[in-house]
Amino acid sequence: MLTVILCAAGSGTRANLPENKILHDYLGMPVLCYSLSALSPYADELLVACREEDEARIKPLLSQYENARTVRGGNTRTESVYNALKAARGDRVLIHDAARPFVTRGLIERVLKSVEERGSGVAAVPETDTVVLGGDGGYTLPPRENLFRVQTPQGYLAAPLLSAYEKAVKSGKTFTDDSGVYAAYVAPPALVQGDADNKKLTFAEDFSPAERVGFGVDTHAFEHQEEIDRGIARLNLNYITLGGVVLPSNRALEAHSDGDVLVHALMDALLSAAGLRDIGYYFPDDAPEYKGISSMKLLAEVMKMVHGCGFAVQNVSISVLCELPRLAPYIEKMRKNLRAALSCENVAIAAGTNEKLGYIGEGRGIMAYALALLQPSHE
Repeated sequence: MLTVILCAAGSGTRANLPENKILHDYLGMPVLCYSLSALSPYADELLVACREEDEARIKPLLSQYENARTVRGGNTRTESVYNALKAARGDRVLIHDAARPFVTRGLIERVLKSVEERGSGVAAVPETDTVVLGGDGGYTLPPRENLFRVQTPQGYLAAPLLSAYEKAVKSGKTFTDDSGVYAAYVAPPALVQGDADNKKLTFAEDFSPAERVGFGVDTHAFEHQEEIDRGIARLNLNYITLGGVVLPSNRALEAHSDGDVLVHALMDALLSAAGLRDIGYYFPDDAPEYKGISSMKLLAEVMKMVHGCGFAVQNVSISVLCELPRLAPYIEKMRKNLRAALSCENVAIAAGTNEKLGYIGEGRGIMAYALALLQPSHE
């Protein structure tokens, strides 16, 4: 029988939240719900160690899990886990920080397999940074290959772990995690390959998604051929501009600026990802200062806004639909222009026709779709 223990008796102090962080909303759900969903399929019994003041909010979240109940937490993590272990009925226990919502099935199963084979299993990630021990004028550089960042879940046989916790509590010692207790009173636990994405939500910035996705779409019509023939077309140019590249064309695109539909879609995607308004808001199509302006200049202004919001471009994907002109010979130059403008190497541009369907297929216009992925710039 497996008892899963979720440690949820902390608070939002370091995250500067007015509530327990595991009850705080993350992408539409309380953080606790993610851990419950991930671990409940493995649990014969599911115990949530929590504070008394949080029980009224936690219990409704457990209602869909027949085997779940709360256990009163203590003043420290050590006390909270000890209380849960005393209430546990399983011969094996899996302990997880409720504030680690990104735990995966693969990691859970690796830990459980280690418990079955070796009696314990602790998720841990090899340290990649240089770590030193300092203080009181000393400076020690331990071998990096021996350093690991310990995570949860952690799995153990219940009896020896409970005995270890009893000794820890009796001695008045506190530990930051279960592996420390096990190592102090039983034996060094078995380490299992952890997951770098298995992050613990601790500080305020952790509750904001690290990446933002935006979508943009734009379309421009070609000048009507009959108007060109009658000499009344507004532009009557023999080229169009896409991705900052001038392409020969028998008709111009109707636009207030240079009509770069590809860049316009990209700008809207970038603005959307940064949580800003659309290009029509910032660059109105009736403003004289934008008459005939290069869209690459407008893109530079958009990038200033994106950077001002604390983001950098991580990836861009653009798809252009048109019958003519043929874009393939110019795509690499477009990518070069955009990579420079975005300070991003990951720029993909695809071009295709609309199989003669609709106004695009009839050659009456061009349409572009764009996806942009932003990440914090850390500048």
